[in-house]
Amino acid sequence: MSLKNIKSIEDFQAFVAKIEQSEGYKRPIGFGIAKVDRGQLNPEKILQANFPLINWNENYGSAAIFIAALKESGVEVDFSSSEFVCNVKKKFVKNALKGFAPYVCEASGDAHKNIQVIKTLHWISKVEKLSDDFRIVFIFEDVAPQSVEAVYLKLYALSSGKAAIRSVNLNGAFGVLENVAWSQNIPIELAWLRENEIEMKLQGSYPLIDFVDKFPRYLAHIIPADNTRILEASKVRMGAQLCAGTTVMPGASYINFNAGTTGAVMVEGRISSSAIVGKGSDVGGGASILGVLSGTNGNPVSIGENTLLGANSVTGIPLGDGCIVDAGIAILEGTKIAIVASQLPKIKAVNPDFYYDETSDEIQFFKALSLGGMHGLHFRQNSTNGMMMAQRSQREVVLNSDLH
Repeated sequence: MSLKNIKSIEDFQAFVAKIEQSEGYKRPIGFGIAKVDRGQLNPEKILQANFPLINWNENYGSAAIFIAALKESGVEVDFSSSEFVCNVKKKFVKNALKGFAPYVCEASGDAHKNIQVIKTLHWISKVEKLSDDFRIVFIFEDVAPQSVEAVYLKLYALSSGKAAIRSVNLNGAFGVLENVAWSQNIPIELAWLRENEIEMKLQGSYPLIDFVDKFPRYLAHIIPADNTRILEASKVRMGAQLCAGTTVMPGASYINFNAGTTGAVMVEGRISSSAIVGKGSDVGGGASILGVLSGTNGNPVSIGENTLLGANSVTGIPLGDGCIVDAGIAILEGTKIAIVASQLPKIKAVNPDFYYDETSDEIQFFKALSLGGMHGLHFRQNSTNGMMMAQRSQREVVLNSDLH
């Protein structure tokens, strides 16, 4: 059976099975078709990849059709590499449409979005020649990405919520991406700006530069949930993951890539790369959750549900549910925390694995890291002697449902 002979859903299923059973075939972890932005000085240099749709551990039938359509177009996919990227040509689009023939009439709305992508490319190809700016990307192994397109596909997987935070290998991504100037979501090579600076400024055509970075902003690529609010686009980096109901206020807030929320969260502080905040929690104004490169000895920090980080506090240890860190204090891995005897059994009641000396009625001291992940702790500082202390929290952290 060939692509042109696929007339029914049964034919489609049989053809996909045949492709997947062919020697050397590997199901991709992720795949998609992107429109890329190329360098102004060096067109071979990819600066950004825009994916209208990405597939992550799903839609394996579409992947098989894409791979078969490439082969029919004279392109052999290399399954021995961790990723494969090539240009999308008109012949590939026609072959993919043949493969999807039983479903083409259904491809609208939320149905068969990979076919929507192919139909749109087919329409573009009838109006103009398909440029080399359309690229198809397959990732077969989750190892360090080799191409800009693979980095972006992984960032999309994170920001779309199709891949969990910390679950994707982004090692070396900074070395793959180019540091560029961003003007209205268009990346511009810095060398090109320098080369053309005089002429553009004298002609009044110098672009408005929004920022310079290797990563674009989240809102340049992702449409958030209806009840998610981001009050300033610069506060969320591409590759961040925002669960529905999250509110990101302006000012001192920021959410880095490979970090984010797992439910409705109020964010007025910093969520560093690799940090995760649970639903119902509040990251207060100027509060900072440390990342793996900023004081946690490589240990990623997770914040539980209904936890409050007070304004300008710093947290470098994991926290469980229902915790409070008072405003202006820093709880780091090595911070000595004092707990008075009367509070110890109350803490153990909600943390059965908590160990302390039950024979002593004196204040006991703990390294903050040993309290990491425990529930119901209230960290505070004794205003008389400066001692850092913890006690069983007596407050319930509840977000305003009207705001989330």
